[in-house]
Amino acid sequence: MFYFLIPTLMTYNFVLVAAAVIPAIFLMIKVYKSDRLEKESGPFLRKLVVAGILSSLVALVAEWISEGILNAALTPEQLAYNLVLYLVIVPIAEEGAKYFFLKKRTWNSPEFNCQYDGVVYAVFVSLGFALWENISYVMSYGVGVAFVRALTAIPGHCCFGVLMGIFYGIAKKYDNLGDKSSSKIFRCMAFVVPAITHGLYDYIATVDEGNVYFIGFIAVVFVTCFILIQKMSKRDRAI
Repeated sequence: MFYFLIPTLMTYNFVLVAAAVIPAIFLMIKVYKSDRLEKESGPFLRKLVVAGILSSLVALVAEWISEGILNAALTPEQLAYNLVLYLVIVPIAEEGAKYFFLKKRTWNSPEFNCQYDGVVYAVFVSLGFALWENISYVMSYGVGVAFVRALTAIPGHCCFGVLMGIFYGIAKKYDNLGDKSSSKIFRCMAFVVPAITHGLYDYIATVDEGNVYFIGFIAVVFVTCFILIQKMSKRDRAI
């Protein structure tokens, strides 16, 4: 009886998925093209996108468990609740899951032979995470959400990946040089710096009702990461 609606529904779902996926793919292409020394193989990069999707599922479970514990201790009306949720639970769960899969899939890979590779790898994992997260948001709230997230959340995850990848690439350089102590320090920074940035992003977005501070914050982060990509790409070297 309603078979005539099937093509319309399929088209609508396709539009939603496309709106969710295209911004992430666009940023992946931009970062991929900025790798000037030696492009990474397609199959390897696709595995990193899958790793990012898996990291989003792991983060979801970690956040669900952590929020359950938080709700037992505090109420959402308390300031401490938002501080713990947005500055601790969410960034640690999400950036921690990304870093885990990033290191598991790339640290011992023979393709990891240039410092800028760390940026490419981390961004692809982060955008795989963002891609899957974006699909769930857009399918739940409609195509209107895709536009907002295309300007905020997707570039945000890309920037967190850039910050993670810069320190991750440096860590790999020191590891190859046999300086295990420095490598460990930079591996820690590869998690801590994006986690802090992510936490501030979420907290400011939540408490800043007029979005003035939030817009200023993301503008600074986006411009900084754009400049870092340009500099790190030009200064790339074999490790």
